[in-house]
Amino acid sequence: MLGCLCYGGGDWLMLYGDPAHAGRLLWLTKGAAQIPQWRYDLAMALAFPGIILYGIALFAVETYIHGKKERKVYHYLNAFGLTPWIALHLFYVMILTLYAWMNANGYAADALGVCEGLFSRLSWLVPVSEAMMLPVFVYWFYLQITGKTVFPRAMAFTNVLILFVLLKGVSLLLPISAFRLGFTNGLMSESMVLWFGMMMAWGWRYQQ
Repeated sequence: MLGCLCYGGGDWLMLYGDPAHAGRLLWLTKGAAQIPQWRYDLAMALAFPGIILYGIALFAVETYIHGKKERKVYHYLNAFGLTPWIALHLFYVMILTLYAWMNANGYAADALGVCEGLFSRLSWLVPVSEAMMLPVFVYWFYLQITGKTVFPRAMAFTNVLILFVLLKGVSLLLPISAFRLGFTNGLMSESMVLWFGMMMAWGWRYQQ
């Protein structure tokens, strides 16, 4: 959950601001252009303790799996899934940093075109990263729904991907604002903190 605060805090630091935008990318906003560099520095710095804490927690989850074979599959899917977290975070931070720097140093007229062009060149990174990150959570759903974990099968529906979809729906109902930008950018971390919290709550209740 501390890892969620690190990553989620970074996500909010990256985009919380005026949501007005002019280009194709909704996150290249007027607010992003005005964000001071220290916020991007901090957003990137928080990713390092964040990924360490995520790793500790997600690898610990395998102790809740009954079968040795299933634990091994989860272990490797988790290792592969953790790989792109910082890469994807860095990708967005670098583009946003460049956007803010160009706007603040006399290149505002070219900032949008340059940053949209950079994104389009490397946009393949996003689906590839997601394709590596998501299988472990899909597999965790399978393990829970088939009764291969210590949790009741109904807990499968607290899966982080289901929580993400629900929170995404909530974000669409929010008025366009700085809060919505931060909330939407931090959806994965917000979903993760709820997921960890639900498992923790169930664990405390089970022990009692």
